[in-house]
Amino acid sequence: MDIGRDALLLGAAALAGGVNAVAGGGTLLSFPAAMAWGLPSTVANATNAVALVPGSFASAWAYRRELGAVRSVVALLALPAVVGGVLGAVILRYTPVRRFDAIVPWLVLGATLAILFQRRMPRPALGAAAGAGGPPSRRRAATAVGLQLAVGVYGGFFGAAMGIVMLALLPLVVPGGIQHRNAVKNLLAVLINGVASLYFVAVGLVNGHAALLMAAGAVAGGFVGGHLARRAPAGVVRALVVAIGLGLSALLAYRAYARA
Repeated sequence: MDIGRDALLLGAAALAGGVNAVAGGGTLLSFPAAMAWGLPSTVANATNAVALVPGSFASAWAYRRELGAVRSVVALLALPAVVGGVLGAVILRYTPVRRFDAIVPWLVLGATLAILFQRRMPRPALGAAAGAGGPPSRRRAATAVGLQLAVGVYGGFFGAAMGIVMLALLPLVVPGGIQHRNAVKNLLAVLINGVASLYFVAVGLVNGHAALLMAAGAVAGGFVGGHLARRAPAGVVRALVVAIGLGLSALLAYRAYARA
């Protein structure tokens, strides 16, 4: 057991938990930390997904009151989230490591750009999106289901910035404010990460020791690191994550294509 290496992984996961609490995108920190710890990229990704589940569950539990007002939305989107999460996890399992290494720089870049342009993502007007407080139209509901299925596949396969993408699509069907959208987003993240994690564990794609370290760090970071990070403007934290994401995507691309 390498205590120093374990401490670095624990610290990176704690930092990722704090970043997730403030700006989102913590996977851009915890995933490369798992690779640096010594895990192959696909195993690092699966292990990171398992480590995210406790933090996602804690966030969903914190929003349990808001969930009561949007039960119909949860019922609408839960199944596509679960199906998508399983499909994404299966795709990851059967993706060769070299091919995943070639894809992941673009996934990291896409997640980074989603964080960078988070405020510019299209957000339908609330009244139009949800019928001024009533149920969404069938067309909007069907669109939301299709988009949620796609997000679930992405979440099961990789998942960085998944929550930001969900916040962009949820105004289609959520009649409440940002707190209600956060509540739905957190619960759907639990479902996606949860089913993907169960699959990853069942097929032996998870390093148990690393997962425990990362889960402990993510939970601690969500409570302690997130509290401390709130003293800094969210824009500063977001800018830091974007800078790390851009640098990481370039590094991963170099590693993947320089040896090709």
